[in-house]
Amino acid sequence: MPRYNAPFEIHVHGDVPLRADVTFAQIQEALKPLWKYAGARSLADGATSAYEEELGIRFEQKEHMLQMCWTVPGDEDFRQELDEMCMALNELAEQGAAIEITFYDTDFDEEEGDPEEESRDDFLMLFVGPNPAAIMQVQRDLLVEDVVHLMERHFDGAELGGVVAEIDKLFGDRFDALVNSLELGKRPRGSGGPGGPGAGGHGGGRRPRHLH
Repeated sequence: MPRYNAPFEIHVHGDVPLRADVTFAQIQEALKPLWKYAGARSLADGATSAYEEELGIRFEQKEHMLQMCWTVPGDEDFRQELDEMCMALNELAEQGAAIEITFYDTDFDEEEGDPEEESRDDFLMLFVGPNPAAIMQVQRDLLVEDVVHLMERHFDGAELGGVVAEIDKLFGDRFDALVNSLELGKRPRGSGGPGGPGAGGHGGGRRPRHLH
């Protein structure tokens, strides 16, 4: 059922590369926690965002890419749907990917509200992928970009190779500890320099809504 007077607007944003053999029916089942939460009876009915300017949930079949820029009114119980969605997307993903979840407090007015009142905005970064190595690779790339972005205010990018190498070592050690006697794929690797790929920006304050 649609949620009226919901305390949050919840924005889901991310691009997930899918295997070439994935079907629309599999995607619909994987995203069932989202479209059911929106009160829809199918992914086609629930793919439209609460905001017309957002693309909603879209499957680019030619590129095998699941694109999400989708907002739904809701409450804290939305968090319960996220684990199920991520587990299902792990089964369909070709590569690791990050999914941003932002809770916007609909009752908070930054300009006219009580200056002592605090917003209940919250932000989560979730990761999906076909195996732990793919997920760690995305986490590594995001961390490198964030750290480099922060430190470039004080240092030239060429001076930060040692910092990136230490991050790679930390992730390598974590992966080796996870593997033990199991073969889980290739270790997370560096991307050739401080400016590795990935989504950036984990700063505080209200996050701008993403538009495609």
